[in-house]
Amino acid sequence: MKRFVCIIACITILLNVSTVSAYSISAKAAVVIDGYTGEILYSLNCDQRLPMASTTKIMTALLLCELGGDLTKEIVTTREMVTVEGSSMGLQVGDTVSYHDLLYGMMLASGNDAANTTAIAIAGSVSKFVDLMNERATQMGLKDTHFVTPSGLDAEEHYTTAYELALIAKEALANKNFAKAAASQSARLSYGNPPYNRTLTNHNKLLKMYDDIVGVKTGFTKKSGRCLVSASKKDGKFVIAVTLNDGNDWADHRTLLDLGLSLIETKSFLPENSEIEICTVSGNKIKAEIPSATINITENSSVTYQVYLPPFLYEPIKKGEQIGHICYYCNDNMVSDIPITANQNINYSNNKFALFFEIFKSILSKV
Repeated sequence: MKRFVCIIACITILLNVSTVSAYSISAKAAVVIDGYTGEILYSLNCDQRLPMASTTKIMTALLLCELGGDLTKEIVTTREMVTVEGSSMGLQVGDTVSYHDLLYGMMLASGNDAANTTAIAIAGSVSKFVDLMNERATQMGLKDTHFVTPSGLDAEEHYTTAYELALIAKEALANKNFAKAAASQSARLSYGNPPYNRTLTNHNKLLKMYDDIVGVKTGFTKKSGRCLVSASKKDGKFVIAVTLNDGNDWADHRTLLDLGLSLIETKSFLPENSEIEICTVSGNKIKAEIPSATINITENSSVTYQVYLPPFLYEPIKKGEQIGHICYYCNDNMVSDIPITANQNINYSNNKFALFFEIFKSILSKV
């Protein structure tokens, strides 16, 4: 069993990143966050509870990816599953459809039938699935989000905020199956009775309008207005933008994504005392270099690090062998975990203390 000593320190940051005092967009509420850390880069009424239409399907699709297991699994639709108003992927009663195709039916065609079918297939009923959605929101620490439908159809207590919707998108984009679907301009699927091939096209026009876009989801009802969640990755930077009730969302999101990327600066960090020495059980000392990290930061970022090393090492040790690791944190979010390796060989010693420590090591490993 390895025992580690933790060294905690803070790196001082001096930046020349410009601040955003005011920005004119058409949305009732908006936010841009760092997709890695969740830090807010720009906001407009970002904590105001508002309806979010089909951007709700981000949570529905995430739960499908997390709880559905093998996405090639197929189900046969029932009347309860497909009887729902609004946008559709074209499901009918008795169709055979896979979880994979339901995922793409939600993310590309924004199918309410796909969302309803997912809810009943995963949880047995829409109401039970909605409970899962709200439980997942609670797990994420969201305080101003509440779901009533899996599709985003209007309901009195169906709401979120721009900021919390961005956090849901951040969580969802960390799932590789979700991320792949969200970034797809089109998909060739096969479902029906019997299944036949068909192509769905993504409603998210930003996938063609903006370079480096990686999703995410559109939404609209008369009550909510136009809602949009987008994300962009460029030069190692990752930003997520959300607008709620925005009549000019395509243009606003191009502006917001550009703004967010411009407010992130990439810097290299290295502790002041980057060379360390660790004793071995026989009294030898071994040197190691603490590696640097390249981190995306903003004007308000705070970078800290923790070095994890054992209190002593056991011979033999080979050059390049991992002897510990360093974790870098930006605003308390871990952004890098890098191994610390030995930069020399240390052979086994016949020192009598070494035998004692070998026995002690054996005892520790059984604790």
